[in-house]
Amino acid sequence: MNSQTPVTPADQSLLYPSPFKEFWHAFSRNKGAVAGLAFMLLVVFCALFAPWVAPHDPSEQFRDALLTPPSWLEGGRFTFLLGTDEVGRDLLSRLIHGARLSLLIGLSSVVMSLIPGILLGLLAGFFPRLMGPAITRVMDVMLALPSLLLAVAIVAILGPGLINTVIAIAVVSLPSYVRLTRAAVMGELHRDYVTAARLAGASLPRLMFVTVLPNCLAPLIVQATLSFSSAILDAAALGFLGLGVQPPTPEWGTMLASARDYIERAWWVVSLPGLTILLSVLAINLMGDGLRDALDPKLKNAI
Repeated sequence: MNSQTPVTPADQSLLYPSPFKEFWHAFSRNKGAVAGLAFMLLVVFCALFAPWVAPHDPSEQFRDALLTPPSWLEGGRFTFLLGTDEVGRDLLSRLIHGARLSLLIGLSSVVMSLIPGILLGLLAGFFPRLMGPAITRVMDVMLALPSLLLAVAIVAILGPGLINTVIAIAVVSLPSYVRLTRAAVMGELHRDYVTAARLAGASLPRLMFVTVLPNCLAPLIVQATLSFSSAILDAAALGFLGLGVQPPTPEWGTMLASARDYIERAWWVVSLPGLTILLSVLAINLMGDGLRDALDPKLKNAI
């Protein structure tokens, strides 16, 4: 293209692709990440439209269909595609409605740990002598404790329930965000653009939230995605121990806990909620790998 040829908008889009197109191009090369995204979109759709997607009310009991097997097994009914539980409730409907709580717990706990984690990490990075050692030591103590044990202790103090479960999982996830933000901030503080912003008279809040933080978001987004899957696992573990969401509210971990006595005579009551948790966590982890490949410039250029 010579200097006399005008540059059309189509040529500009080819020469300078939009950030979203560039991100999607790198993300879509990871087939596992695309499959995980498709599965999670299906789960989110079912969660958002659960009252219309679920064939039955999740709490409705069909006393003439106790422990009915899935429809493809002998004795199954097409009315209950995935069978029923020990009190005659439709498993498919409970799994669909349980996706609401599991996703809500995961999203809420990630937000509740991400925001204070970023703030503490910024303070530790910008004040390495004044506040850094104290914040880092507290996070090290929290990391020294097994995450599930710490969550159980918090729920045991606060009491079982949805809100306390979210708080416990958020506290457990906090140290990873603090350490990751602190490391990213300390790596950015000596860059030329930060020095230029200081010389230009940028205030401390502007340096923290406008200049430095946007350049630290890529690893934080990946960590938030992986923490989302960990939150679903922790919520299921607390529900299985009887410390999370209380029955009869449909939640995947609570469904496992109430069905463990029937694992030998009705395998579907335990296997299907466990398989749902497995596939959801796997899909989110695959999405996290795709995000890491798409957001990391080194990995993106190596694809």
